[in-house]
Amino acid sequence: MKQIKIQGGYTLSGSIAISGMKNAAVALIPASILCDEEVTISNVPNISDKHALIDIIKLLNGQVNDQDSVLTINTSNILNQTIKEELASKLRASYYFMGALLGRKKHVEIYFPGGCNIGNRKIDFHLKGFQLLGATVEEKDDKYIIHAEELKGTTIRLDFASVGATINLMLAAVKAKGQTIIENAAKEPEIINVADFLNNMGAKITGAGTNTITITGVEYLHKATIQVLPDRIEAGTYLILGSLIGKELKITNIVRKHLDALLTKLTSAGVEMDILENEITIHGHQDLKAINVKTLVYPGFVTDWGQPMSVLLTQCHGTSIFEETIYENRMGHVPYLNKMGANMKVKNQTIEIQGPTPLKGQDVVASDLRAGASLVIAGLISEGSTTIQDAEHILRGYERIVEKLTNVGAKLELIDIN
Repeated sequence: MKQIKIQGGYTLSGSIAISGMKNAAVALIPASILCDEEVTISNVPNISDKHALIDIIKLLNGQVNDQDSVLTINTSNILNQTIKEELASKLRASYYFMGALLGRKKHVEIYFPGGCNIGNRKIDFHLKGFQLLGATVEEKDDKYIIHAEELKGTTIRLDFASVGATINLMLAAVKAKGQTIIENAAKEPEIINVADFLNNMGAKITGAGTNTITITGVEYLHKATIQVLPDRIEAGTYLILGSLIGKELKITNIVRKHLDALLTKLTSAGVEMDILENEITIHGHQDLKAINVKTLVYPGFVTDWGQPMSVLLTQCHGTSIFEETIYENRMGHVPYLNKMGANMKVKNQTIEIQGPTPLKGQDVVASDLRAGASLVIAGLISEGSTTIQDAEHILRGYERIVEKLTNVGAKLELIDIN
């Protein structure tokens, strides 16, 4: 068990460099097993999800060299083992091994994936797509058994523009016979990152980043390299924090266009920023204005920014409305923010927030990854001391968060509880 202890009330100045994107890295690592040779993935964030995925690669007889932020993976001698429950359940992204193993070996057995409890995140879209490609899907004793004698390209229209389903179906289709078209595909940057990786291996994928992706199957994928894109969720988290207690706080190694939806909202609230293509200097503001925020699929306001953004809304003058449209259980942080002094009322998937309200440090619990990030922000802007229990959730998605924040003037520490 881990906890983060925070002493609030300090201004943040200096520079925070954004790490590689969690949501891309956790798909790129499983995608590596489609390669018939060796791959190199750079700018990989050192987060707990990375280590969990490496454990699965090693279970499958893959060879992994983890050096700083660079992974070299060789799965030329991969064995198709059942992915054990204790490994699959550690993270949601273990489901990418479904598409990758199905594409490489035409068979996969994996226990149900884990991840944050943020709502009903069925993988029906993934499984239906596998079936359309020619696979059979069986659920037995908390395990999926997916098998195909042959995968054949087809047209798959997603009922919802799911990031996970879009990537998983790309992985499965890369070595299928003929052409696969994914309609109503998700457009997130991590999808482009994965498609570029596969294309670097020799795959034939077009349309990534649009709502229609076309994959022409190939038989062999060769040696390749890819760099993980900067993490827009991490960048957004620190931009929100800087909007509250930053003084010339610089966020570097970003892709500005990935942040447009957030920057529009921060500007509307009165935050002052100098925005360049690869970095943003944020000046904060003492007189923030209430705004309304609604989460949407990319390029809209990303659901993963919602919980951190709700903390900023507690410090805005007036009534703000926050609406979550992607997941139905993104409100686990609200009771703790109210305990700290916020005035937040939840009705279904909407929060009415009255502000500004001063926050005071409390003992709180990180119920999921982004809820934990929101509590870090709340603790840093609060009076007094805050202790966040179950901090493991936070470490799943934020590389060296304590070190990065300490370097710009925050007072916090990570503690192991035995």
